[in-house]
Amino acid sequence: MRVHHLNCGSFCPHGARLINGEGGLLEKGLIVCHCLAIETGDGLVLIDTGFGLEDARNPRQLGVYAPLLNLQARPETTALRQLEALGFGAGDVRHIVVTHLDLDHSGGLPDFPDAEVHLLAAELEAAIHPALTDRPRYIGGAHWKHGPRWVTYGAGGDDWFGFESLRILPGIDAQIALVPLPGHTRGHTGVAIETGEGWLLHCGDAYFHHDQVATPPSCPPMLRFFQNLTAADNRARKANGERLRELASRHGDEVTMLCSHDPHELERERSRSADVSPATG
Repeated sequence: MRVHHLNCGSFCPHGARLINGEGGLLEKGLIVCHCLAIETGDGLVLIDTGFGLEDARNPRQLGVYAPLLNLQARPETTALRQLEALGFGAGDVRHIVVTHLDLDHSGGLPDFPDAEVHLLAAELEAAIHPALTDRPRYIGGAHWKHGPRWVTYGAGGDDWFGFESLRILPGIDAQIALVPLPGHTRGHTGVAIETGEGWLLHCGDAYFHHDQVATPPSCPPMLRFFQNLTAADNRARKANGERLRELASRHGDEVTMLCSHDPHELERERSRSADVSPATG
């Protein structure tokens, strides 16, 4: 099994020091959309999609997020175009697992209309019937108009390093599980992949910066503000962030963690896997 680490769109707002923890206050920061493409004997599995082709062609459909955060989304940075450069086609993507349905995580769904889309039932319910404060984060009219083949999962499951986990895709030759991490959204989940050399846990937006799961933890101020601002349940988000920090401290030799938006983690994993595409969008 091989895991490809893709950056499917970047945000480059000014204030690098406040966003990335380094650089000048007037320099552009970098927030990536770190997605995974997993090669299995049953085709490809995507973990999140980032932005899709229509987002790149028509960023206005994303509302205020594109200009406010200086979105850099181009056709060549979409998951589809990057997979085509690796020799795959849209039909090779059999399954997509989404950590949640925020617009920067599900924008590429229309590019893979035949894929099954796996997620927690609580997230699909929150997206289809959003609370007033959640409406800006979901743009189903653009990203789901093709009628995704939703496959949802409820509560229960097995223990995974002290977390609840739900095994999915039993018919493929890769061990993948959902690890619910609610807080950022009501049905937010991590995705655990057994790589043969240990576990890789894609934490989605459960944290935004690698130092948040360090001991002691820290986070650049603008990312801290943004996480507090956008959390559906901030108390649950903070509690799960602390649990992830403890996981990293106690089981860092068994579990490699990454989040969706940290360019440092993206480059670290690309160096390990020999993926060489640049992180900048």
